Amino acid sequence: MAGLFAAFAYAVMPGLRRGDDRTFVTAMQQINTAILNGWFMTCFLGAIAALGVAAAAQWTGGDRKVFALVVAALVLYLAMFVITSAVNVPLNDQLADAGRPDHIADLAAVRERFESTWVAWNVVRAVTSTGAFLCLAWALVLHGRSTR
Repeated sequence: MAGLFAAFAYAVMPGLRRGDDRTFVTAMQQINTAILNGWFMTCFLGAIAALGVAAAAQWTGGDRKVFALVVAALVLYLAMFVITSAVNVPLNDQLADAGRPDHIADLAAVRERFESTWVAWNVVRAVTSTGAFLCLAWALVLHGRSTR
């Protein structure tokens, strides 16, 4: 998830920013429809389950430092999940509800209500999910050291 949100932050959204309003709205509506698929949902929701299992495994006999890092990763990932649910998804829904771009009277206004907020919170999602990934990477290093 960190890679997906980061790619949107440093490539996709800056690229779309350079396009006109019709291109931007059309692209984001299509992306928001296409991303709702089994692969995305498995990764997006499966990470919560995997982090819960990892935390439980460390709680029941693992290294306390590793446990703390896994819990930190879970908290960061849940923060990203809440941001997505509370900010980005409602913005995606508003963009979809605006209708087809060829039927929107003021594409610039629709884009304005969406773009800056969505982009800013996507950066927060990228940072929190990257933080979760880094916590897990360090937990793996510590776990590997303790099992030698």
